[in-house]
Amino acid sequence: MTQTNSSLTTAPPQITASAAARLAAEHFGLFGTLTRLTSERDLNFRIEGPEGAHVVKIANAQEPHEVTRFQTEALLHLHSTAPDLPVPRLRRTVTGATEVILPGGEMLRALTYLQGQPMHAAPHPPAQRIAMGQMAARLTKGLQGFAHPAAGHRLQWDIRHAADLAPLLPQIADADLRSLATATLERFVAHVAPRLKDCRWQVVHNDLNPHNVLVDPADPAIISGILDFGDMVETPLVCDLGVAASYQLDPADAAASLAAFTAAYDTELPLTDTELSLVADLTQARMLTTLAIASWRASLYPDNAPYILRNVPSAQAGLAALAAVPPEALTETIARACGRT
Repeated sequence: MTQTNSSLTTAPPQITASAAARLAAEHFGLFGTLTRLTSERDLNFRIEGPEGAHVVKIANAQEPHEVTRFQTEALLHLHSTAPDLPVPRLRRTVTGATEVILPGGEMLRALTYLQGQPMHAAPHPPAQRIAMGQMAARLTKGLQGFAHPAAGHRLQWDIRHAADLAPLLPQIADADLRSLATATLERFVAHVAPRLKDCRWQVVHNDLNPHNVLVDPADPAIISGILDFGDMVETPLVCDLGVAASYQLDPADAAASLAAFTAAYDTELPLTDTELSLVADLTQARMLTTLAIASWRASLYPDNAPYILRNVPSAQAGLAALAAVPPEALTETIARACGRT
């Protein structure tokens, strides 16, 4: 596998909750009870105390500092350009800084803790799909104009690099699924990758999966929080749509659900004809990426496999459902839903 982020092959920081509590108090003036949160490559704790609820984030030591600062600056940008978006707020240190570099090279930050029910654990009414499409577009609009030196860093989760996944496909244990993944990758290389240069590029969130989205427990069609900007990157903005869409697909009605999500996005941020024609393939590319990277990482970290593999079942079902529909029919359905035919 070429140019894979080293943080993907490095275990999360090994810092105890008591040590994290001391760091939170010393650097951010935060006191309270810590609860560890799940994370694939970083170390995160929720701290609840007199200052309210916050997340103490300790970035993987292998994550370049400029990449983490990139995430911080993006949040500050959003606070200015789209203050109504439900994203975390940065907590500055007692000296006014945005971060602290620890002796082991890890970067320490603190953000407000957003309230809500994780989307993956909530009901999924059809209206939620529409709300998510609109929210994804609003977030992308909020990031327009944002630039940073680390925005172009190479990230394997950036689906424009899907061609690099070929060496990982043998890690997919199921033979039929592996064959489907191989066919999906071949189509991506031949028909999708060459056209990405004709799309609009900008910084995007790049990981709007149901574990990174919160909804209102009283009304799961209301998006109440967007979390984890750790996979942010500059890429074709339609790639971000494909990422988000891959988690909103109903395998029982793949074409219609993908079209509904895309149409909701399109009402907030109109897509070009080229971008519309790539939505279905990019959605499949994200599913392929999830299957390949998760299978590979689960083999490296079997103790954390349940968390790493959490999105595999939906990716498998979605990829099979979309592959059963002719590509031309998918594109036509999406275009019709967006009023382009």
